Amino acid sequence: MDFLRYQDNELFLEDVPLTTVAGAVGTPAYVYSMGAFIGCLTGLEQAFQGIRHLICYSVKAASNLTLLSLVAEKGMGADIVSGGELFRALKAGISPRRVVYSGVGKTRAELLEALEAEIFMFNLESEDEMGLLAEVARERDIVAQIAFRVNPDVDPHTHPYVATGLKENKFGVSRDEALRLYGEAKKNPWFKVIGIDCHIGSQLTELGPFADTMEILADMVRELRGQGHAIRYLDIGGGLGIRYDGEEPPGLQEYAQAVTKPLAGVKDLTLILEPGRAVVGNSAVLLARVLYNKVNGDKRFVIVDAGMNDLIRPSLYGAYHGIMPLEEPKGGIPLDPASVVGPVCESGDFLAKDRRLPPLAPGDLIAVLGAGAYGFSMASNYNSRPRAPEVLAYGAAFQVIREREGYDDLVRGEYPGQLNKTL
Repeated sequence: MDFLRYQDNELFLEDVPLTTVAGAVGTPAYVYSMGAFIGCLTGLEQAFQGIRHLICYSVKAASNLTLLSLVAEKGMGADIVSGGELFRALKAGISPRRVVYSGVGKTRAELLEALEAEIFMFNLESEDEMGLLAEVARERDIVAQIAFRVNPDVDPHTHPYVATGLKENKFGVSRDEALRLYGEAKKNPWFKVIGIDCHIGSQLTELGPFADTMEILADMVRELRGQGHAIRYLDIGGGLGIRYDGEEPPGLQEYAQAVTKPLAGVKDLTLILEPGRAVVGNSAVLLARVLYNKVNGDKRFVIVDAGMNDLIRPSLYGAYHGIMPLEEPKGGIPLDPASVVGPVCESGDFLAKDRRLPPLAPGDLIAVLGAGAYGFSMASNYNSRPRAPEVLAYGAAFQVIREREGYDDLVRGEYPGQLNKTL
């Protein structure tokens, strides 16, 4: 994380001492670097300079309205997978004409909302979905711009839970099925076929799967154009990985070259990019405070006030997140294995296992690194724990961009004592 450093023995994000943030808003808390977030978006723009493209930030990675407003200010779009994400994107000022809608389970209501908002493109993932969208479009007298999500059966060499381009995954349709569906869609007056969509997975750290996929998609563009389809957009999804624990993901320029080289000779094509993790993953940390130390036999536990409800990735994927004390450890202090665990009543509630850490006393503060992507956006109220606040650091200043929940937030919408006992 380029914007994270020790200065005078204190951990800073940008020019903000994180102890100051913890003192102001409490812990646990998510803290984002605006410089890191915008820097990644700008880096992608520069990498694809000279190539017709549209960046549609993947809202599911981190969906705070302030972050989305930064996307809107740069004139970029949004990749959404639910009606709620459409609501967020529009509320943040992102143009509906820059919204692409993916996801295997869009409901009738969600399709209608997106149609009436006049979004740019629906990425369809099944024949049944195509039929429902046609029905809703006809009822509302609105022509839908569509692409089909193609599942190329390319191994992305990533965690199986975030692989999406293999035939055993629920996403998309096979190449042959896609060709058939494009033929059906061409005959439907409520569709305007404009593109092809594909996304093979997340946290990819090799270029080979991207290049292999683009070869398949380039051939499909040529074949579909030969059949009379006006394919003008190629949505290549996201998936570019970041460094959590020594990974060596390709640079943005290398990535751009890998995905555009197979398209040489394919004219009049605009790429749609759906970055999420690559933009926000290393833009944020999760702050936590040490509550207790505990030793069970030869196992050392550091119990903190952040748990799996705040950051589920370690429990869900076995994901690695670096841990840094907010006070820089003095040289020569021994580092001993410890598991950093939370207060949630589950054995799977951990942030790090057997990590070599300096002594940490109750009251000490730590930062959990690489927490921007799928951190707060996957947080829950499990164990009736209020969700943490979100904070944005910019230069030497910081601002709360989502308040910490309180107990009243936990029961909002519930009505105790109002059961109709005559039922």
